[in-house]
Amino acid sequence: MEYIKTDIEGAVILRPQVIGDSRGYFAETFRQEDFDRNVRPVRFVQDNESRSTRGVVRGLHVQRGVHVQGKLVRCVSGRVLDVAVDLRAGSPTFGRHLAVELSDENHLMLFVPRGFAHGFSVLSETALFQYKCDNYYCHESEAGIDPFDPALGIDWHVAAAEAIVSEKDLRHPTLASVRDEIAFKGELY
Repeated sequence: MEYIKTDIEGAVILRPQVIGDSRGYFAETFRQEDFDRNVRPVRFVQDNESRSTRGVVRGLHVQRGVHVQGKLVRCVSGRVLDVAVDLRAGSPTFGRHLAVELSDENHLMLFVPRGFAHGFSVLSETALFQYKCDNYYCHESEAGIDPFDPALGIDWHVAAAEAIVSEKDLRHPTLASVRDEIAFKGELY
Protein backbone atom coordinates (compact mmCIF):
# COMPACT_ATOMS: atom_id res chain seq x y z
CA MET A 1 0.00 0.00 0.00
CA GLU A 2 1.26 3.44 -0.90
CA TYR A 3 0.28 6.29 1.45
CA ILE A 4 0.31 9.67 -0.30
CA LYS A 5 0.34 12.84 1.81
CA THR A 6 -1.73 15.76 0.52
CA ASP A 7 -1.51 19.54 0.89
CA ILE A 8 -4.06 19.33 3.71
CA GLU A 9 -2.57 17.87 6.89
CA GLY A 10 -4.18 14.58 7.91
CA ALA A 11 -5.91 13.85 4.58
CA VAL A 12 -4.13 10.92 2.95
CA ILE A 13 -4.61 9.17 -0.40
CA LEU A 14 -4.08 5.41 -0.34
CA ARG A 15 -3.05 3.40 -3.39
CA PRO A 16 -3.24 -0.36 -2.88
CA GLN A 17 -1.01 -2.73 -4.76
CA VAL A 18 -3.22 -4.40 -7.37
CA ILE A 19 -2.10 -7.83 -8.57
CA GLY A 20 -3.82 -8.83 -11.78
CA ASP A 21 -3.84 -11.76 -14.15
CA SER A 22 -6.21 -13.36 -16.66
CA ARG A 23 -8.70 -14.17 -13.88
CA GLY A 24 -9.01 -10.58 -12.63
CA TYR A 25 -7.16 -8.97 -9.75
CA PHE A 26 -6.48 -9.04 -6.02
CA ALA A 27 -5.82 -6.03 -3.78
CA GLU A 28 -5.45 -5.68 -0.05
CA THR A 29 -7.53 -2.57 0.76
CA PHE A 30 -6.94 -2.23 4.49
CA ARG A 31 -4.45 -3.48 7.07
CA GLN A 32 -4.86 -2.02 10.56
CA GLU A 33 -1.19 -2.01 11.63
CA ASP A 34 -0.03 -0.37 8.39
CA PHE A 35 -2.79 2.24 8.51
CA ASP A 36 -1.99 3.07 12.14
CA ARG A 37 1.71 3.46 11.32
CA ASN A 38 1.34 5.40 8.04
CA VAL A 39 -1.77 7.52 8.62
CA ARG A 40 -2.75 7.51 12.29
CA PRO A 41 -4.07 5.05 14.84
CA VAL A 42 -7.77 4.63 14.20
CA ARG A 43 -10.52 2.16 15.03
CA PHE A 44 -13.24 1.88 12.41
CA VAL A 45 -16.65 0.98 13.86
CA GLN A 46 -19.13 1.35 10.98
CA ASP A 47 -19.11 0.56 7.25
CA ASN A 48 -21.49 2.33 4.84
CA GLU A 49 -22.33 1.92 1.18
CA SER A 50 -24.26 4.01 -1.32
CA ARG A 51 -25.22 3.54 -4.94
CA SER A 52 -25.81 6.60 -7.10
CA THR A 53 -26.31 7.55 -10.74
CA ARG A 54 -24.47 10.00 -13.00
CA GLY A 55 -24.78 13.62 -11.89
CA VAL A 56 -25.61 12.91 -8.25
CA VAL A 57 -23.84 15.20 -5.78
CA ARG A 58 -23.92 13.99 -2.17
CA GLY A 59 -22.70 16.35 0.53
CA LEU A 60 -21.13 18.24 1.95
CA HIS A 61 -21.87 16.31 5.16
CA VAL A 62 -20.30 16.45 8.60
CA GLN A 63 -21.01 14.99 12.04
CA ARG A 64 -20.57 17.45 14.92
CA GLY A 65 -19.56 17.22 18.57
CA VAL A 66 -18.82 13.82 20.08
CA HIS A 67 -20.12 12.14 16.91
CA VAL A 68 -17.45 13.63 14.60
CA GLN A 69 -16.20 11.03 12.13
CA GLY A 70 -13.05 10.17 10.25
CA LYS A 71 -13.69 8.17 7.07
CA LEU A 72 -11.78 5.90 4.74
CA VAL A 73 -13.63 6.16 1.42
CA ARG A 74 -13.44 4.34 -1.91
CA CYS A 75 -15.42 3.79 -5.09
CA VAL A 76 -15.68 0.05 -5.79
CA SER A 77 -17.67 0.41 -9.02
CA GLY A 78 -17.76 3.41 -11.33
CA ARG A 79 -16.10 6.78 -10.87
CA VAL A 80 -16.61 9.67 -8.43
CA LEU A 81 -14.98 12.96 -7.59
CA ASP A 82 -14.49 12.81 -3.84
CA VAL A 83 -14.24 16.09 -1.92
CA ALA A 84 -13.14 16.85 1.65
CA VAL A 85 -13.32 20.38 3.14
CA ASP A 86 -11.17 21.24 6.15
CA LEU A 87 -13.39 22.56 9.00
CA ARG A 88 -10.82 22.28 11.79
CA ALA A 89 -10.68 25.48 13.84
CA GLY A 90 -7.09 26.71 13.93
CA SER A 91 -6.05 24.74 10.88
CA PRO A 92 -3.95 26.73 8.40
CA THR A 93 -6.05 25.12 5.63
CA PHE A 94 -9.49 25.85 7.17
CA GLY A 95 -12.06 26.17 4.38
CA ARG A 96 -9.80 24.63 1.73
CA HIS A 97 -10.84 21.49 -0.06
CA LEU A 98 -9.18 18.45 -1.53
CA ALA A 99 -10.73 16.75 -4.59
CA VAL A 100 -9.63 13.27 -5.70
CA GLU A 101 -11.06 11.06 -8.42
CA LEU A 102 -11.77 7.60 -7.01
CA SER A 103 -12.72 4.74 -9.32
CA ASP A 104 -12.82 1.00 -9.81
CA GLU A 105 -9.95 1.48 -12.26
CA ASN A 106 -7.50 3.52 -10.17
CA HIS A 107 -8.40 1.79 -6.85
CA LEU A 108 -7.49 4.94 -4.90
CA MET A 109 -8.91 5.55 -1.44
CA LEU A 110 -9.00 8.72 0.64
CA PHE A 111 -8.75 9.07 4.39
CA VAL A 112 -10.91 12.02 5.43
CA PRO A 113 -9.90 13.01 8.98
CA ARG A 114 -12.26 14.09 11.73
CA GLY A 115 -13.25 17.71 11.34
CA PHE A 116 -13.82 17.64 7.57
CA ALA A 117 -17.01 18.00 5.58
CA HIS A 118 -17.27 15.30 2.94
CA GLY A 119 -19.11 14.74 -0.33
CA PHE A 120 -18.79 13.33 -3.81
CA SER A 121 -20.17 13.64 -7.33
CA VAL A 122 -20.83 10.71 -9.64
CA LEU A 123 -18.97 10.85 -12.96
CA SER A 124 -19.96 7.43 -14.36
CA GLU A 125 -23.37 5.97 -15.23
CA THR A 126 -23.56 4.50 -11.72
CA ALA A 127 -21.18 4.33 -8.78
CA LEU A 128 -20.97 2.08 -5.75
CA PHE A 129 -19.29 3.98 -2.94
CA GLN A 130 -18.08 2.47 0.35
CA TYR A 131 -16.62 4.01 3.46
CA LYS A 132 -15.42 3.05 6.90
CA CYS A 133 -16.17 5.42 9.80
CA ASP A 134 -14.30 5.73 13.07
CA ASN A 135 -17.46 6.82 14.94
CA TYR A 136 -21.13 5.94 14.73
CA TYR A 137 -23.56 8.06 12.71
CA CYS A 138 -25.96 10.16 14.82
CA HIS A 139 -28.89 11.86 13.10
CA GLU A 140 -29.05 14.65 15.71
CA SER A 141 -25.39 15.55 15.09
CA GLU A 142 -25.49 15.79 11.31
CA ALA A 143 -24.82 19.08 9.59
CA GLY A 144 -23.71 20.22 6.18
CA ILE A 145 -22.43 22.96 3.93
CA ASP A 146 -23.85 24.02 0.58
CA PRO A 147 -21.90 21.95 -1.96
CA PHE A 148 -22.11 24.84 -4.43
CA ASP A 149 -20.94 27.53 -1.99
CA PRO A 150 -18.95 29.80 -4.35
CA ALA A 151 -16.46 30.63 -1.59
CA LEU A 152 -15.33 26.98 -1.55
CA GLY A 153 -14.57 26.98 -5.27
CA ILE A 154 -15.31 23.28 -5.78
CA ASP A 155 -15.52 22.06 -9.37
CA TRP A 156 -17.71 18.98 -9.02
CA HIS A 157 -17.31 18.13 -12.73
CA VAL A 158 -21.12 18.30 -12.76
CA ALA A 159 -22.86 21.59 -13.60
CA ALA A 160 -24.89 22.89 -10.65
CA ALA A 161 -27.99 23.20 -12.87
CA GLU A 162 -27.68 19.54 -13.91
CA ALA A 163 -26.68 18.10 -10.53
CA ILE A 164 -29.03 15.70 -8.78
CA VAL A 165 -28.98 16.82 -5.14
CA SER A 166 -31.24 15.91 -2.23
CA GLU A 167 -33.59 18.55 -0.84
CA LYS A 168 -31.70 18.34 2.47
CA ASP A 169 -28.34 19.04 0.83
CA LEU A 170 -29.80 21.96 -1.13
CA ARG A 171 -30.81 23.60 2.17
CA HIS A 172 -27.32 23.50 3.68
CA PRO A 173 -25.89 26.96 4.47
CA THR A 174 -22.68 28.47 3.16
CA LEU A 175 -19.53 27.97 5.21
CA ALA A 176 -19.29 31.69 6.04
CA SER A 177 -22.78 31.70 7.57
CA VAL A 178 -22.06 28.79 9.94
CA ARG A 179 -18.28 29.02 10.34
CA ASP A 180 -18.19 29.32 14.14
CA GLU A 181 -20.86 26.73 14.89
CA ILE A 182 -19.61 24.09 12.45
CA ALA A 183 -15.85 24.42 13.00
CA PHE A 184 -14.32 21.34 14.62
CA LYS A 185 -12.48 22.31 17.78
CA GLY A 186 -10.97 18.92 18.58
CA GLU A 187 -7.47 17.59 18.09
CA LEU A 188 -5.88 18.31 14.71
CA TYR A 189 -4.31 15.21 13.23
